[in-house]
Amino acid sequence: MRKTLDFLYNSAAALAALFMIGLLAMVLLSIVGRQLHFNVPGIDAYAGYLMAGAGFLALAHTLKRGEHIRVTLVLQNLPPAAQRWLERWAMGAGALLAVLFAWYSARLVFQSHDFHDISTGNDATPLWLPQLSMAVGALVFAIAAFDEFVIEWRGRPAKPVETEALRHE
Repeated sequence: MRKTLDFLYNSAAALAALFMIGLLAMVLLSIVGRQLHFNVPGIDAYAGYLMAGAGFLALAHTLKRGEHIRVTLVLQNLPPAAQRWLERWAMGAGALLAVLFAWYSARLVFQSHDFHDISTGNDATPLWLPQLSMAVGALVFAIAAFDEFVIEWRGRPAKPVETEALRHE
């Protein structure tokens, strides 16, 4: 099961990286278009869609690597038993909020599809298409948050990857 979950998180991160490459392509195309005096309709909107998709798809991978911002000011000053319970409460609350976020993101995609909602730009993109990356990213993040919650309750706190970038200050 662990390999499957890690594959899911890594796949979402790889897709986020592809979205970032697409974002770079959109920005470069926009710059070249300005210099050569041609316009690609909706390019700014597509860049925004790709940027949002990349952010949401990377959420789970970032959580599993321990790179989300944590405020440990209160936690570090508590006795170990209280730290454990506060950590469990925080993981549970986070998992619950992530599940709610995934639910409402998916609901938004279905509603946009049902209502034939389109972007207001001249490209008239069906909005459920870019919203899909948000919903998928939120769903994978909810799975990762629930995974972290289960790990915490089993008594095996998730260990962040040891890298130079990770510092607890």
